[in-house]
Amino acid sequence: MRLPFFVYGTLRPGEHNHDLFLRGRTSSEEPGLLPGAVLYDGPGYPYAVEEDGGTVTGEIVTALPEAYGELLAALDRLEDCVPGDPRSLYERVAREVTAADGGTVRAWVYVAAPAVAARLRARGKLIEGGDWLARS
Repeated sequence: MRLPFFVYGTLRPGEHNHDLFLRGRTSSEEPGLLPGAVLYDGPGYPYAVEEDGGTVTGEIVTALPEAYGELLAALDRLEDCVPGDPRSLYERVAREVTAADGGTVRAWVYVAAPAVAARLRARGKLIEGGDWLARS
């Protein structure tokens, strides 16, 4: 599936990984929201953890068709996401995200892997409001 990506941390415009990974590889970037998740500090980068009642702020990023495969592989490496590997920090999952116009879009989202999510729920630092750029 060639889905857009929902990015919520260091891949957002103005953050250091945006230029390294996304500049020149996208056809569009627009504000979006991920319902059913909360945000935790990594530290230095965030983790989205699926949880009812929360919302995470980010961007919906559509890759250029010719850059899609390379970008997907690069983001999996960046997020330490190896499908099926329990040592991965993140899992890439398809989720419905809300676009700025109120419509929904199915997108890839990197969420905390189960072991990481359990650790964060037990003793992580929650980012109130779910917006990495507005954290204190």
